[in-house]
Amino acid sequence: MQQIKTDKLDAIVARFNVVDEKVQDPAVIADNKAWAELCRERSELEPIVEKYNALKKLQNDYRDAVDMQKSGDHELAQLAHEECASLEELIDKTVEELKIMLLPKDPNDGKNAIIEVRPAAGGEEAALFASELCRMYRMFAERKRWQIEDISVNETELGGMKEGVYRFSGKDVFSLLKYESGVHRVQRVPVTETQGRVHTSTVTVAVLPEAETVDVEILDKDIKIDTYRSSGAGGQHINKTDSAIRITHFPTGIVVTCQDQRSQTKNKERAMQVLATKLYDYYQGQKDEEYASLRKGQVGTGDRSERIRTYNFPQGRVTDHRIGFTIYNIDEFMNGDMEKVIEALRIADQTRRLEGE
Repeated sequence: MQQIKTDKLDAIVARFNVVDEKVQDPAVIADNKAWAELCRERSELEPIVEKYNALKKLQNDYRDAVDMQKSGDHELAQLAHEECASLEELIDKTVEELKIMLLPKDPNDGKNAIIEVRPAAGGEEAALFASELCRMYRMFAERKRWQIEDISVNETELGGMKEGVYRFSGKDVFSLLKYESGVHRVQRVPVTETQGRVHTSTVTVAVLPEAETVDVEILDKDIKIDTYRSSGAGGQHINKTDSAIRITHFPTGIVVTCQDQRSQTKNKERAMQVLATKLYDYYQGQKDEEYASLRKGQVGTGDRSERIRTYNFPQGRVTDHRIGFTIYNIDEFMNGDMEKVIEALRIADQTRRLEGE
């Protein structure tokens, strides 16, 4: 039967009781910011406290069942023995759930995300698949009732995607989409193929936690802002005004562009937000070697130079190479039904972290 150290759990219960009392204090309620922060903390602690209380009840029931086995009544002792076996399973399951709940949370999990999708190897076929991946993420976002904003979308003549940069906002956005960072490989017969041969192409996906204003300081002397005319496959508002924005950050060499909005001011706002996000990601990796290592080794945030997933259309399968997980419903997956794969990645990540504990 599994055991768990209770010192940390007892401290969480004590803190929960303090917070629970404070959120009912009229003086605290009058301070909206402080009250909201305490309510958030209470909502995070409450599930752990409830699970710990459930564990303690199961342990008390188990001790009672053990005592019952010592009774002189053979039939009663047999029933108690069976109950012990059942309670042991429940206790093990509850301890495992508590261990997962106590794992350190990724501080970025609650943030919105900036997603960048670009074709890599494969020419026009890679550009077409990049467009399909963007559609897949949009449909997944619709299932989650997230908001989507186009930041920079550059299409090809055939309807493919040279670049797609988007902002996804809503509940648990980064915690779910972070597993998509990496190289996505597609195997299928391209629409441009005349002899029916299967081609292999790749698309890169980068998912970054959106930086808040307080996360990054951008100095005017460190950036250069250029305006230029929007480019694309064509359209009513293309190439008529210098509304597109390019921002270069000199200390890091990071360059971002935004051309999706018709207004130069709005494009500048979006570009500055993307720059802040990229700088946050850049400085986090530089400041903390452990964080950089985690991004390369952790399930779901693997090195972007390595393929993470294969989409094989002739076989109708999607295989995630990080965990060796395969499903055979590629059409549903491409229509945004991604939950099963993301859940498998999340569980694999938790298991790895528990084993490394």
